[in-house]
Amino acid sequence: MHTTTGGDLAVIGARLRTNTDRDAADTAVTAVLIRDGRIAALGDDDTIRAAAEEHGIEVRDVAGATVTPGLFDGHTHPHWAAEVTAGIDLGGLGTLDELRAAIAAEHERLPEGAWLRGWNLEYEPFEHAAHDTGGPGGLRGALLEDAAPGRPVALICYDLHTALGTAPALAAAGITGARDFDDASEIVVDADGTPTGELREPTAYNLLFAAAPQASPDAERDALRDMFRRLAATGLTGGAIMDGKERTVELLGELEARGELDHRVTVHHWHAVGDTDDDVARVIAAKDRRGRLWQTGAIKLFSDGVIDTGTAWLHTPDSCGDGRSAFWPSWERFAEVVRAYHDAGMLIATHAVGDYAVSRVLDVYASLPARASLPFHSIEHLEVLSDADVEQLRDCAASGDAGTVARVTASMQPLHMQWRAADHSDGWAARLGEGRDETGYRVRDVIEAGVTLVLGSDWPVAQYDPRIGMAWARGRHTPGDASAHVFEPSQRLSGEEALLAYTLWPARARGHADRGVLAEGAVADLTVWGADPVAVSPDELPEVPIRLTVVDGRVVFEG
Repeated sequence: MHTTTGGDLAVIGARLRTNTDRDAADTAVTAVLIRDGRIAALGDDDTIRAAAEEHGIEVRDVAGATVTPGLFDGHTHPHWAAEVTAGIDLGGLGTLDELRAAIAAEHERLPEGAWLRGWNLEYEPFEHAAHDTGGPGGLRGALLEDAAPGRPVALICYDLHTALGTAPALAAAGITGARDFDDASEIVVDADGTPTGELREPTAYNLLFAAAPQASPDAERDALRDMFRRLAATGLTGGAIMDGKERTVELLGELEARGELDHRVTVHHWHAVGDTDDDVARVIAAKDRRGRLWQTGAIKLFSDGVIDTGTAWLHTPDSCGDGRSAFWPSWERFAEVVRAYHDAGMLIATHAVGDYAVSRVLDVYASLPARASLPFHSIEHLEVLSDADVEQLRDCAASGDAGTVARVTASMQPLHMQWRAADHSDGWAARLGEGRDETGYRVRDVIEAGVTLVLGSDWPVAQYDPRIGMAWARGRHTPGDASAHVFEPSQRLSGEEALLAYTLWPARARGHADRGVLAEGAVADLTVWGADPVAVSPDELPEVPIRLTVVDGRVVFEG
């Protein structure tokens, strides 16, 4: 049910990047007229101002700022992030001493009995500690317990694939030993069966977080509202929520009914490996739920885990002998589920970090029958790709009908390279082995293979700011650091390509002809920049101010 109406607005004095032929052909177009949430006209300042004044519409003169279609994050978790980021940010803490100090400070601040939550935990402090002491490797809760004596401590790693709990937290969650799961999740235990505190993948670590105190429904709703407003401050007007659940849909409907939804989103329902045919049927039956600014009808599945923990699915084993197992015990079941959602007309996104996972998912996608007037499915992450995988992507793209969306979309996050080290000493590179890490984040090769590329953040895995995401895609080094190492410079994107991958290309990938462009009839989602995001350098881009963020014709952020 549509419970809100779009806004009316005129923006004049602008440099427009329309993502259409008009950019090159009509430089006299400097203004946009919006009525009821859609672009009613483009023209010169005088014409648009006169039309706005005739209808009593507010006029904003942006004094030469650049206006682009609204930025869309192709892979994000704002609902989850609103909960996860309520704890302490452990990012950048590279030693156990630093972790203990941060936890001890939070322990002193919290009231007695409260859980201590943390996010952005990195693996390296534990690996370094094991190397230095000769002790057992892996994440171990016992190494942190004395920083918060007697208090339940529950931390989640930056990649959202591993969590760590101390003994009090494990006890509160009833985690006393190993368990069997439907997927590749694992409660890591010592030789005597005692849990170490490390919990791999969501099915395992959700046992821990479910035992922690939960926010009230009103607090949860308001946290999601505020999260969307934080995103808007960076120019984001929408995104693909990749961990959707029934509660997510309820909250979006409630926010829209209250006039407090400031984001245009597609919700991908998270399909768990253990979900039954009845679960699939229930999701399909609800696939058409939507509001004015949100829609369902999309699915998220996992084919593997992550490289850092050895759970990515690789063509050959990693340096620790891991990487040869799928997330699904039965790959045939994965194919059955994909086919069911495909036949129901739903859009499917599959997490595939490892190169072999990408190849196997492509095999399944290629087996699906054609669908008229619908976009095809995506693979999420594609962190490493062999040359053969790139050719398989090329073949998949070539199999699409002429003039339509290719048979697969590549949804990638080059800003995840921020955890790589120039000397290959980071855990990701060490796992892959020297040479194979250079096959990472091949965005240029994906584009040249004819595949539609979508960029995103995977927030809260990495920063949600699309300016940072575009800077990494263009420069492939730490933005603003002239001495920073450039990873695989041949894979760098142009300024225009990076912008398209946050605007037009995600719209095309999802079958939206009225998004990702500034054109009559298109939805009025706009990002107004203090400088041209295409013309500035990658190092300058993260500091370009956002002047306005407009969603559905309404100003939701003003800088």
